[in-house]
Amino acid sequence: MDEKQPKKEKSLGKKIIIWVISLLIILIASLGLLGYHYFNESLKPLNPKDNNVKQIHIPLGATNKQIGSILQNNHIVKSGMVFDYYINSHNVTKFKAGYYQLKPSMSLGTIANKLEKGGSDEPIQASKKDVLIREGANIDQIAKEIDKNTDFSKNDFIKLMNDKSYINRLAKTYPKLLSSAVKAKDVRYVLEGYLYPATYEVKKNMPLTLLVEDMVAKTNQVLTPYYDKIKKEKLSVQEFMTLASLIEREGVDQKDREIMAGVLLNRVDIKMPLQSDVAVLYAIHRNDKVLTMSDLKTDSPYNLYTNAGFGPGPFDNPSVSAIKAVLNPRDRSKKYLYFVANTKTRKVYYAKTFDQHQANIGRYAVGNNDNQ
Repeated sequence: MDEKQPKKEKSLGKKIIIWVISLLIILIASLGLLGYHYFNESLKPLNPKDNNVKQIHIPLGATNKQIGSILQNNHIVKSGMVFDYYINSHNVTKFKAGYYQLKPSMSLGTIANKLEKGGSDEPIQASKKDVLIREGANIDQIAKEIDKNTDFSKNDFIKLMNDKSYINRLAKTYPKLLSSAVKAKDVRYVLEGYLYPATYEVKKNMPLTLLVEDMVAKTNQVLTPYYDKIKKEKLSVQEFMTLASLIEREGVDQKDREIMAGVLLNRVDIKMPLQSDVAVLYAIHRNDKVLTMSDLKTDSPYNLYTNAGFGPGPFDNPSVSAIKAVLNPRDRSKKYLYFVANTKTRKVYYAKTFDQHQANIGRYAVGNNDNQ
């Protein structure tokens, strides 16, 4: 037996162990250097060149770790964990809840200082901007527009739309406009239909509540000359705005909008379901879709195929054109109860009976059709 062989094996084993240990030391040192570099980088502003303001909400009772996570998730700091270390090492602990205007270019010290001083009780605008509310947009669509073009978030806006105390205050300010809306049952949003489509100036330090009130005030201004006429027609404002919201999405030109308004009112007179595709789309939370038979059977108070009457309330926010169409319905004496629009020519065809309506669909309809 060769006595030198075990010695060689022991020597090789030692070399392997030394090699593995050396590799581990290098790996640990590298990780340490990377961690040290990451830590130092995290102490610096996330992006010194990014001065875009972001509105950040710090909820009541949030811990320092939770605040760090909020700042990291909103891309204000690189690391929430390092932010937590920073404030603990600097004995900064008395942070306050509220809404803050923060930038990725801010240092951790600047951010901590702002959080100590306190934010606003409600969302505010950081700089002057304009926001366009389009004709026929519903509240969910407006929320996206607000989120895209202002410092207010979609969640802030939807939260305000569900704030009963705020809505009740608006109803006291604009009783003729909103009294029937706040009494309506099963509504998705009480203010649906009452946020007038227009371009609004959003001023610096302007609260979201004031922006929404501007929209409501504009609707009240448009309707003020017509409240007596609406009452004379034995319609509540909620019912009236519901019809206008349907016409906004159904109508083509003003003449057709007025005839379509007459069709809807003729149906109301004989207690015939309004059977609106616009209503079904709202019920299924969609804005553009070829409806199926299953869609038409959707279990929702907003489905005007399965429910008679006006439903809970408006389906979008109508323009003055749609409002005037319901105020001045045309050709009611012709007793039209149906209409179908050729989506290629945009010409609308009207009928008194279902058989005539079916014939019009077969004769004139092209592609996806607006029909009633």
